[in-house]
Amino acid sequence: MPCCESISNLIVGPCGTGKSHLAQALGHCAIRQGVDALFITQGDLVGSLHAARATGSFDRRFRQLAKVSLLLIDDFGLKPLRSPHDEDFHDLIAERYERVSTMLTSNLDFTEWGDVFPANRMLGVATIDRLRHGAYRLILEGESFRALRPLPESSKNTVAKGAKNTHS
Repeated sequence: MPCCESISNLIVGPCGTGKSHLAQALGHCAIRQGVDALFITQGDLVGSLHAARATGSFDRRFRQLAKVSLLLIDDFGLKPLRSPHDEDFHDLIAERYERVSTMLTSNLDFTEWGDVFPANRMLGVATIDRLRHGAYRLILEGESFRALRPLPESSKNTVAKGAKNTHS
């Protein structure tokens, strides 16, 4: 899966299947080859643009994000994009389109990506169209690597080792 051409890489699958881990590993590999890369969650990405708008540095921050050679956006669709974040996200993807590489991870199936843009479906269609065009798509399946560990059995409800139960 090439990561440093001007294309998109899309990694989808259930929680805990290694999407973020894989994206970080590919980003690390790119950096070791001299490629400028940034790993950021969708929430932090739109939050940083929002904060930059509030401080008058939006254009500078937008240009930084638009030109990074490999932008790895984690947890796409974890939270729906509301205005103006949906517009900022679209503008960033449109600016990066066919110029530099973008990688997304998402818990959502590709058919659910339109739901990320509840306020402006057409904006979502345009954004997703750019992301999916020529993209390498990797679909992870299976159980979460974050499987629950069994709790130790105890006859008392202790809060910590050596704690006393005061609710008798």
